[in-house]
Amino acid sequence: MQFFFENHTLDTDRRELRRGTQPIAVEPQVFDLLVYLVENRERVVSKDDLIAAVWSGRIVSESTLSSRITGVRQAIQDSGETQRLIRTIPRRGVRFVGEVYEQQSPFAEVPVISAELPEAQTQPRSAERRQVTVFACDFLGSVAPSALLDPEDMADIVIAHADNRVQVGRILT
Repeated sequence: MQFFFENHTLDTDRRELRRGTQPIAVEPQVFDLLVYLVENRERVVSKDDLIAAVWSGRIVSESTLSSRITGVRQAIQDSGETQRLIRTIPRRGVRFVGEVYEQQSPFAEVPVISAELPEAQTQPRSAERRQVTVFACDFLGSVAPSALLDPEDMADIVIAHADNRVQVGRILT
């Protein structure tokens, strides 16, 4: 979904906030907070609502919540004084008060179902979570020689050392 307000575009599918054509870098929680406020602009959102939506009910300090709201205001060039887009309602919560237009994002995934596909393939597939383990290491004194050697030669040296360690490990166990 894309939301347009003032000269900003909030694209939830691409997780982008833009001012005009320029992307605005925001923290993930700030982005999620802005999305929640814009999606719930017809009502005052309480602090409990924000904590449940953005932090999944985890315990969050007042200062953390305030700093994320400030982050949203800075990203959309609003301030606590003017409250042009985000209004604070004392002892109640906050509300997005800017005029918003929305449209389906052109990048949203639209399911394609063909009559030629068997029934099993027309059902939505569940997301597959793949686990990736990354291991980085450095051999003592290897930085200087690696600058002088060809990367493939350095890789051969590292692999040879790794093979020796594996063999030594097998002998000791």
